[in-house]
Amino acid sequence: MSDGVTIERVSAPTSDARALVDELERSLASVYSADQRHGLSLDALFQPHIEFFIARLDGVAAGCGGVAFFVGFGEVKRMYVRESVRGRGIAQALLARIETAMRARGLSVLRLETGERQFAAIRLYERAGFHECEAFGDYCRMTPEAIETSRFYEKRLESEAAGT
Repeated sequence: MSDGVTIERVSAPTSDARALVDELERSLASVYSADQRHGLSLDALFQPHIEFFIARLDGVAAGCGGVAFFVGFGEVKRMYVRESVRGRGIAQALLARIETAMRARGLSVLRLETGERQFAAIRLYERAGFHECEAFGDYCRMTPEAIETSRFYEKRLESEAAGT
């Protein structure tokens, strides 16, 4: 983990969680129409099948991300790092924590949906070992217009025992 970066699990919508998700939503709203944004609401993030994390840099909320657990796979939810602190290893630390949560649940397939204009996110995911895949889960039931700007990714996690 990068110097000064800590990751904490939060189980309720804190003011930091609210601020980060609001910033993410404003950012996405500037480039995608409402029907092309598929992020969970703040309240929807705090359900029993989701673990949500806040990343702190030197104690200050700097990013967030979560994982929703489904039968056979997990899905990355609401990944975001404040622009002013990008490039400091925060997103990688969040992904590592999400992968740890996946392994704890015995899951090895991690998926996500991101927008085609999220260039930094796409680079992050591809460098982290994600590969493009077909739409999955609820996205398969959406109209083609709703997912025309979406890109779908999947990563198969190695178990801790395999020496990752």
